[in-house]
Amino acid sequence: MKKPVIVVLLSISLFAVQCKNQEGKNEIVPSKEIVLKNVSTDSLLDKPVIIKRSNLKFKDSTKYPVLTSGNTIYPLQVSDIDQDGVWDEIFLVANFAPNETKHLELKWTEASKLPEYTKRTSARFGKRETEDEPVEPATGETLTKNDMPAKQGFQKYQTDGPSWENDKVGFREYLDGRYSKDVFGKRIPDISPENVGINKDTAVEDNYHVMEDWGRDILAVGNSVGLGGFGLIVNETVHRLGALVTDTVSNVELTRFKIQEEGPVKSVLTFNYQDWCVGGNMYDVEETTTIWPGIYGFKNTVKISGLQGNEQLAVGLVNINNQNPLQEIKVNDDWVVLITHDHQTYEREWILGLALILPRDAYLGYMEAPKTGKLTDSFLAKLNIQNSKPISYYAMAGWELSQEERFADPEFFKQYVIDTAEQLSAEVEVEIN
Repeated sequence: MKKPVIVVLLSISLFAVQCKNQEGKNEIVPSKEIVLKNVSTDSLLDKPVIIKRSNLKFKDSTKYPVLTSGNTIYPLQVSDIDQDGVWDEIFLVANFAPNETKHLELKWTEASKLPEYTKRTSARFGKRETEDEPVEPATGETLTKNDMPAKQGFQKYQTDGPSWENDKVGFREYLDGRYSKDVFGKRIPDISPENVGINKDTAVEDNYHVMEDWGRDILAVGNSVGLGGFGLIVNETVHRLGALVTDTVSNVELTRFKIQEEGPVKSVLTFNYQDWCVGGNMYDVEETTTIWPGIYGFKNTVKISGLQGNEQLAVGLVNINNQNPLQEIKVNDDWVVLITHDHQTYEREWILGLALILPRDAYLGYMEAPKTGKLTDSFLAKLNIQNSKPISYYAMAGWELSQEERFADPEFFKQYVIDTAEQLSAEVEVEIN
């Protein structure tokens, strides 16, 4: 009579153990370690590292990652790349010795308990709707081809459009229809004051062409597209994106701008130019501008839809106060650089090195912009561009009064640009445990 009871009890016990094992197999074991390996023989400074959310394991989606190594906390931010409200990747910058491997502990915490990281990047935009209204901070804007200062009779935007900076250098885009890119020289690592471009009455004011403790606007742009701005070459004819400051109508039907992300180690701005009319053709352009710490420059990504096959992207390197020859250097299989170095600031007061780092597989040489027309005063890098396929390049600026005074030496600046291109090619392997 007892044997059947024993069998039943054993069966129940085995079933319970089996269920427990099955439950154990289904249980998520959170990722606890990130291993980063510099596979190059170069030292890397503030090297960007991206860790995809899809490669991580974690139980609580409401918590956020923290990376540490001993007592060192690595500043990072999470990025929502597709703008769906859920972050997609971790972004950080780190220094590496040649072939160095870093073992970082990964922890998860509530948003309220995240470390306060030093702010090393920023994106800023302010606007007003009428001349009498105060400038208010904003994160985006939509403007039509008729929203030109020459037609409205006043400047709507703080610093003529959005600005972005890191601990080394700053930039701005003329969102008022010109779409050129300008340079703010920085003398200190701190982020520039929030009132750059507005006065004590919160009205738009050009107060950044005089030297302040933080720095100033240093680049003469004129009718160029500045540093890293772009146009289109169609059948050997150069066409400007947008218009000049004296124009009342732009050649872009609708422009949308957004500060997509601003954080301690990365800031991202997006620009969408809809129905850009060039020679009877209509193009749509998506532009993404990204800056991270430690680099005297920014990354720019451009995607154009509507290409017919007879176009080239023209990336600008302003040529107003430069009196020295442009240098073209093939750095490696990935990058070609164009460099100028001279007293390129206003009234040729200071030495400024400028450069473009361009994808070698798309590079088709360079040309000088026409002497007359809507886009002048520039060297133009010619890039092969495919329909609806993004292409990325970098714009660099080294001012002699920046934190790196050796930029006054043309050989030092040239080597800095070359080293930066090499660092962009260097790979950091990511292993998640």
